[in-house]
Amino acid sequence: MGAMANVESFDLDHTKVNAPYVRLAGVKTTPHGDSISKYDLRLLQPNAGAIEPAAIHTLEHLLAGYLRDHLSDIVDVSPMGCRTGMYMAVIGEPDEQGILKAFEAALQDTAAHDRPIPGVSELECGNFRDHDLAAARKHAQDALDGGLKVQKTILLDRS
Repeated sequence: MGAMANVESFDLDHTKVNAPYVRLAGVKTTPHGDSISKYDLRLLQPNAGAIEPAAIHTLEHLLAGYLRDHLSDIVDVSPMGCRTGMYMAVIGEPDEQGILKAFEAALQDTAAHDRPIPGVSELECGNFRDHDLAAARKHAQDALDGGLKVQKTILLDRS
């Protein structure tokens, strides 16, 4: 069995970032020459807390739609396994300030969401009973109150 492939997020020094933030996690070029950019949309400070499973599930449903309302060419929005934020993949290489504005607008929409959560039925969702709108709204508002910013990548010093 060979060595495992390197994972970008394992090279990030999680002790030196300051959430909430937007961070360009990497850009891949497809065999056809298209760029796909991955962004770290961090809501909570790493290792200082975690978003409850039901709340991050609801954040996933809401941000998947609201981010697309403010930004084109989104490929995917998905929760981080550590439950401190979301990853977002987009076609192209949009600037971080544009991503920051879209994330801020989507969080404002999420904090104000007062309708049923989209995609929450047995037909539409793989765990439709596991949602918490109130907690998702609070996490969105807390991130806004925390002052979103662009975070540069700070790599681990492995020397």
